[in-house]
Amino acid sequence: MDNSAECPNNDGPSDGWFAHSGTMPDFSDWQRLDDHLQGVAALAAQKAAIFDATHLGDAMGLLHDLGKYTRKFQRRLAGDPARVDHSSAGAQLAAERYGSLGTLLAYGIAGHHAGLANGIDGLRRTSLEDRLRAELHPLDETWQSEIAMPPSLAPPPLRPHSTERGGFQLAFCVRMLFSCLVDADYLDTEAYYDHLEGRDNHRGIPTPTLAMLREQLDTYLNGMLSDSDVNRLRGQILSHVRSGANKQTGLFSLAVPTGGGKTLTSLAFALDHAIQHNLRRVIYVIPYTSVVEQTASVFRAALGPLGEKAVLEHHSGFRVETPPRDQPERYQAREKLRLAMENWDAPIIVTTAVQFFESLFAARPSQCRKLHSIAGSVVILDEAQTLPLKHLRPCVAVIDELARNYRSSVVLCTATQPALLAPDFIGGLESVRELAPDPPSLFRQLDRVRVSHIGALDDDTLRDRLRQHEQVLCIVNNRRHARSLFEAIADLPGARHLSTLMCAAHRSQVLDDVRGMLKRGNPCLLVATSLIEAGVDVSFPAVYRAEAGLDSIAQAAGRCNRNGERAANDSHVYVFATANDDWAPPPELKQFAQVAHEVLRHHADNPLSPTAIEAYFRALYWHRGDDALDQENLLGLLSRSRPETLPMETLADKFRLIDNLQYPVIVPWHSEPWDNEARSLIDRLRHAEKCGGLARQLQRYLVQLPKAGFDALCGTGAVQPVSMERWGEQFMELVNTELYDERFGVCWDDPSFLKPEGCIW
Repeated sequence: MDNSAECPNNDGPSDGWFAHSGTMPDFSDWQRLDDHLQGVAALAAQKAAIFDATHLGDAMGLLHDLGKYTRKFQRRLAGDPARVDHSSAGAQLAAERYGSLGTLLAYGIAGHHAGLANGIDGLRRTSLEDRLRAELHPLDETWQSEIAMPPSLAPPPLRPHSTERGGFQLAFCVRMLFSCLVDADYLDTEAYYDHLEGRDNHRGIPTPTLAMLREQLDTYLNGMLSDSDVNRLRGQILSHVRSGANKQTGLFSLAVPTGGGKTLTSLAFALDHAIQHNLRRVIYVIPYTSVVEQTASVFRAALGPLGEKAVLEHHSGFRVETPPRDQPERYQAREKLRLAMENWDAPIIVTTAVQFFESLFAARPSQCRKLHSIAGSVVILDEAQTLPLKHLRPCVAVIDELARNYRSSVVLCTATQPALLAPDFIGGLESVRELAPDPPSLFRQLDRVRVSHIGALDDDTLRDRLRQHEQVLCIVNNRRHARSLFEAIADLPGARHLSTLMCAAHRSQVLDDVRGMLKRGNPCLLVATSLIEAGVDVSFPAVYRAEAGLDSIAQAAGRCNRNGERAANDSHVYVFATANDDWAPPPELKQFAQVAHEVLRHHADNPLSPTAIEAYFRALYWHRGDDALDQENLLGLLSRSRPETLPMETLADKFRLIDNLQYPVIVPWHSEPWDNEARSLIDRLRHAEKCGGLARQLQRYLVQLPKAGFDALCGTGAVQPVSMERWGEQFMELVNTELYDERFGVCWDDPSFLKPEGCIW
């Protein structure tokens, strides 16, 4: 709204200095610049306090918009279209006054609109070096009487790691401080415009305390049955793990076999531990987007009436548009109000590994805004073994740094613990404490299946084997194979299909249907991709698993005899190689499978034991080589960096957990003709002022498409923007609903032959 007031001579306000323009020509409702700077400083200081950097957050807040103390910027507020660099002035002052520490602050001050730049050699953004050398319009001396800057600043108290991680720690601190500034700037601006435009500010509505949530969880857990050996053992695990909540903050592992109840056990520990140590929230990190909604639903159910208010889902569902290269600072106050990313100000966050780790290496304000909320939290890394190998060492460094310097406790929660401990793993984790009671004994007690490798199967043989079972799950490695195999058995009663080409709401309905058939003893033949392996509570008497890593095989085994309904000798997991060339796995997955095959040969008597799992990961890391665990050499790049040369933009550019970019499409799917929530949300989005809440609700109706399929559907008009004028291409909708199949989800086999009328909604 920086150009809303009319100023005939276009000379800007003459009786004061302002941060944001209002509606009154006498400037009476404009936001004063000193009020904004002091308000942002107070908020940023408050957010940085959790990692002992209050004074640094305060200084950044006071300096971030210092460049608005120029007549040229004030004319811009009054409607002059000329662009003004208002963030470099504060960055220059920080570097001049506070030396190397000021340079660290300058990254965030200079980038609070455009994003963090490299110290030198900029990519898309102008480097910090160039920003600090730029000739700027002189500041009016009024700022010195309105803004009191501290004469000196103390560096943050960072505890060093035993390996050479100084540059990594500095870059991490820059990003955390940047997060405090960006969130504070957003909130202060939002509060001003909410007041100006008469909107209610809902941020002040209280959320349930962690103590209240624990009370609800205890009520739920006390009502769980102990009617079987497995359930009694789950209760014992829960009790033992919770008894460790008084341990000091830091690094933990929770090695519980699949089916041991680790999801709710880890939540119970996290709430106990957070309350014991005055931590602020629980962040549950899941490897797959497809499981976020399910886990959040489990938590909401366990937390009773408080669940809806306490649990926030957040993943990389919608793309955030990158500004054009020739407009690196186009965001002004109105644009800030349209950022959809959350600041994670909720008691329980359920998010994905992609969202979590990519944000911790990000450079954009919208991605970094929430990072300060991770400090002082309990972070549960569910299925920690799934961290991508190409960035494993940087991810381990992040885990260590959160626990070392940002008052976080991190729990590696998995049935298949990766071998990440120092000194065997270079730069590995130190002082990791196990929460589970005697993991080897647990694995023996929860041994519910028999795993065997049955060699290579072509699709005809696999189809015939599946047809011999009344109830069976078959997991394959890609969506095309899953669809082909399902079509071969689709004529059988109880045949079902599950893949990520179906939206989450649709998958939930299929899984409810599957659980019902299993419970009633009806025929049920489910063909799925690996999405079913993480946290999906189903229990089949037999499972077929295409060759993959041993951790994936263990997860598949967790869908077999999950609750101990049968004897272990009657519950089989059949691992098979795919004989059809059409379904050959990609090279990385093939390597995982080869290592797993070797480990299975040497541990045939107990292939899912902790010993076998550790042997698998050690062999896998050895095969990959240390360099391949930091494929982009990010830690090496940082080891050579100084405060003035930190490669902030390069880190964000190179750290991508997923290579194949996926494009989100909203599907107006509905389970019943009269219940079309997706359509209602889409219609509301067309006219909404803010999109954050609607975007979160629409995540249940997203399908992520590969670029080829996305481009093909856009090319025929089958996928179109929800509102090009309001949101650009951030929200894309499948307008041709004929392309959404109730069995397979989105199908784009040959969109060039689509009927034009099918693209009209």
